[in-house]
Amino acid sequence: MNPLFSIITVTWNAADVIGPTIDSVERQSSSDYELLVIDGASTDNTLDIVGKASIATLRVFSEPDKGLYDAMNKGIARARGRYIMFLNAGDALADDTVLARLAQHVRANPGVIYGQTRLVDQQRNVVGQRHLIAPKRLTAASFLNGMVVCHQAFVARRDLVPQYDLRYRLSADYDWCIRVLQASPANAYAGDQPIISYLAEGMTTRHHRTSLWERYRIMCHHYGTIRATLAHMGFIPRYIKRRLSGGANKQ
Repeated sequence: MNPLFSIITVTWNAADVIGPTIDSVERQSSSDYELLVIDGASTDNTLDIVGKASIATLRVFSEPDKGLYDAMNKGIARARGRYIMFLNAGDALADDTVLARLAQHVRANPGVIYGQTRLVDQQRNVVGQRHLIAPKRLTAASFLNGMVVCHQAFVARRDLVPQYDLRYRLSADYDWCIRVLQASPANAYAGDQPIISYLAEGMTTRHHRTSLWERYRIMCHHYGTIRATLAHMGFIPRYIKRRLSGGANKQ
């Protein structure tokens, strides 16, 4: 019998951060899930740490890939669950009831179940909230305001899930979420209690401009150039506020 949830974790030399991720899955009160670890041929002891997990449904695949989104596509192709969620190495399910709480919403067969995200540091201390709060009503148009739901807190029905578009090197997750929402008949809000602990490492500026340009292109594709441009003009005050307060990560 196929599980309710397929949790997909992509790794590559993630030994320093993978432990809390695996532990958070292992502690879940619900066992109606599988964990797929899609590893990019790590050369550290990532796979040794993963292999020690007491998870009967754990499946591990280790081979070279063409990057993060290629690895995620491999996870989608191998998933068996009714719903798919991505849990990056270093991130974690917020508490041991997350899957049980998400399961309460499946009776209505929503296309997406989503929720809130809290930010933690490497010592797993809570450092704040995500700069965008997930709305209680979510549609494809909601993403005109940016990545309003953290990718890891976005749980999608597998029959609606497309492959990631590998033309986008940094923002394929943004495009993917929009496409899922466009196909979704209805969405379910999982409540105000966080479902994801997101590892906050500060804003990376190395690819920031490229990421913004990709998102603008994606917005133009899905919403039209005029709406995308107006939306970006509205981001300026928000961006300035974030910079003055010390910044935050992309998600």
